[in-house]
Amino acid sequence: MKKAVFALLLLVVLSLGTLSYGTEAPINTPILPVDQIKTGMRGVAYTVFEGVNPEPMDVEVLGVMRNTNGPRSNIILVRLSGKKVEYTGVVAGMSGSPVYIDGKLVGALAYRIGQFSKEPIGGVTPIGEMLEINELDRTQPAEIHATPAPGRNEATKTSGPGQPSASVDAIQNVASYLQPIGAPLVFSGFTEQALNRFSSQFSQVGIVPVMGAGSVSTDTRQPEPLKPGSAVSAILVRGDMDVAATCTVTYIDANNLLACGHPLLNFGAVNMPMNKAQVMLSLASPANAFKIVNTTEQIGAFVQDRHTGIMGSFGKQPEMIPVTVTIHGVARPKTLHFEVLNNGKLTPTLMMSTVFSALQGMNEYGEDTTYRMQGRINVDGYPTVSLQNMFAPVDGGNPAAALAAAAVGERFNRIYQNPYATPGIKGVELDFNMVRDRRWARLDSARTDVTEARPGDEIVVEAMLRPYRGERIVRQVPVKIPTSTPRGTLRILVSDGDTLDRMRRLPAALGRRMDLSSTIALLNKEHANNRLYVSLLEANPEAMVDDKVMPTLPLSVMNVMEPMRGTQDMVVVGESAVNEASTPLDYAVSGAQIITLSVK
Repeated sequence: MKKAVFALLLLVVLSLGTLSYGTEAPINTPILPVDQIKTGMRGVAYTVFEGVNPEPMDVEVLGVMRNTNGPRSNIILVRLSGKKVEYTGVVAGMSGSPVYIDGKLVGALAYRIGQFSKEPIGGVTPIGEMLEINELDRTQPAEIHATPAPGRNEATKTSGPGQPSASVDAIQNVASYLQPIGAPLVFSGFTEQALNRFSSQFSQVGIVPVMGAGSVSTDTRQPEPLKPGSAVSAILVRGDMDVAATCTVTYIDANNLLACGHPLLNFGAVNMPMNKAQVMLSLASPANAFKIVNTTEQIGAFVQDRHTGIMGSFGKQPEMIPVTVTIHGVARPKTLHFEVLNNGKLTPTLMMSTVFSALQGMNEYGEDTTYRMQGRINVDGYPTVSLQNMFAPVDGGNPAAALAAAAVGERFNRIYQNPYATPGIKGVELDFNMVRDRRWARLDSARTDVTEARPGDEIVVEAMLRPYRGERIVRQVPVKIPTSTPRGTLRILVSDGDTLDRMRRLPAALGRRMDLSSTIALLNKEHANNRLYVSLLEANPEAMVDDKVMPTLPLSVMNVMEPMRGTQDMVVVGESAVNEASTPLDYAVSGAQIITLSVK
């Protein structure tokens, strides 16, 4: 009796564990291997055109294109038919739609022919190749565990005896026109300018950007269970701004699902939220047909993004980067909270697009707006990366919001590009003070109060700057000549902060990659661009090792260090920065000049 009760409780627990994520319990469904696919076979595919329930599309096999998707990677060419698909065509968001023949799972609709095809013709990724993805890479028997084809009770029969799908020139030539069916990348809370500015960078990874065509509401419950043919979303940004990419579920078991039939971002191992989705409308368009999608509750995380599809794990909690952006200097200070995908290739672009949209989405924004920025990036186990700068628009150049966004993205790029450690970014805090004025000044001229000096003397450098539509500004900057300075000509660089930082970035420009600790140390030494700098440059070599600078090296030391010279361990430049002074300005400064002084 006790054993029976225990068995019943165990069954209930297992059932709840399977269904708590909104999936149907798997049963045995066989697969149809590629070598059994024949031209003329007929089957059925499933996708959501509207709502949450998958609907059938008739499928006719046109042939198999061998080695089209890579070595020993095939694509099954099919023609779709049915009232809805003949109207919409193959739309973005349809990738992953499962295809069945005789009740057997064939694969995922994943490719379409160009943009303007008059017929709904697509390419199917074989399910056997999708099942190779990571944990699902088991030597599969003839029958596997998968949910059955939804909707129809009877298996769809093949028409006629079928013909071998041997390579036919007319079919093989189609391969050059096949392209992955895009996954609509829905931006919610973004300005149109942000979408236009960054859409090309997202499109390069095979995602169709769509602004406001749907939304992300992770609090919305969706009781309907996932099944093959359901819509599923991968979340890249969530919170006060949202970015989500949607495709279709191909295969489900108790722990995982497969979708898309092609890579979403092709990043390999990933960690992004996996959410259910509702299709509001499948929009027909010869140029860019796509599904308008509302993303709902989270059910796990996508963990693999591979050549033949993406894989999600139910119940897994993704690791996102929490971001807080606060904007002052407006009628009502605004604070935005959102989370961004933690990925070395995509996070910098996501940070740029979110920061740009946050700044440009304010009512007080204008073409002459200037921003003072302070912030920090928290990296687990390392010092905080500080952010402090001022951004003003320049005639004919980028707006200040774009400059600020690019500066944030550049920090993330450099943090992720180190080849030695995976950065664990725990959070980002950005504070912007908006000034409704173009506070930009250009360095016009510079001079010294003397033409000759001795080591140990203090000299004064006088600089004249021209602000935008304002009276000229004159600043005097005292700087001391080091007592060790040799006789001869001393070069004095008068410049903005970015000029000095480009000099320090020389090792990276020469192809030398620093570790994460050195990268962060160098980032924290960078100069603010609302100051004018005076740097003394001595005609002796300077060595750079990681973030460490060794100026005015004697010849004897250089000879000892010669084996390191020119390697990835050390970079040597011909001049040494022996002293530096600066003066603050409430302007974003640009420009650089060299003046000379004779040291006696």
